[in-house]
Amino acid sequence: MQPQDTQTAFLIKVWPWIEANRIRLAVGTGIIVVAVFFYSFFSYQREQKEIAAGEAYSRLALSSEAGPRQWADAYLKIANDYPDTLAGRRALLQGATALYVAGQYADAQAQFQKSFDAHSDGQFSASAALGVAASLDALGKLDPAASAYQRILNGFPSDMAAVNAAKFALAQISVERGKFTDALNAYESIARSNPDNALRQEAAIRAMELKTKLAPAAPAVAKPGA
Repeated sequence: MQPQDTQTAFLIKVWPWIEANRIRLAVGTGIIVVAVFFYSFFSYQREQKEIAAGEAYSRLALSSEAGPRQWADAYLKIANDYPDTLAGRRALLQGATALYVAGQYADAQAQFQKSFDAHSDGQFSASAALGVAASLDALGKLDPAASAYQRILNGFPSDMAAVNAAKFALAQISVERGKFTDALNAYESIARSNPDNALRQEAAIRAMELKTKLAPAAPAVAKPGA
């Protein structure tokens, strides 16, 4: 049997079903067409927002005439205008960082927390969590800060940059509290980690300083004939 004959035989078999269900098929086809249209429309809108957000972010990143507060306001405006875009999420984090640099730690904490809450499993979540902890630390809220740093160790074990930054901050808190052994252990852990960077080198220096501080004093040697 030729392919054309096979197709004709199949069409003859299904034609009665098509005739009986043509209204349902027409409605179903219409729904599919409408769904495809809206999907294409919203995809286009989303792409345009991503482009506009990226352009706004790039223009601001290339600008050099603003202070930390102005930077913060400008970045946060982008974040508010384009909240569901990658550039908008990046701008929110940059705005929070600018607030921190400006010394407005409470506002910085709020924006870092907003970033983390909105995208707790996203690309910038570890940085946002670290910003929350650092802001609490700068505000002198050591207990909440220590808890926030510990959550980074537990929640982002594969992000070595965030983990080491949290360990270093916890070591500093331990030093302030007189827990020198805990601080030494944290500094040594960072010093053994990879990659080799400025934080690792600083941790190694501080570990050596603490070892010297914790070393027992050598007993005095009696002078001959004393």
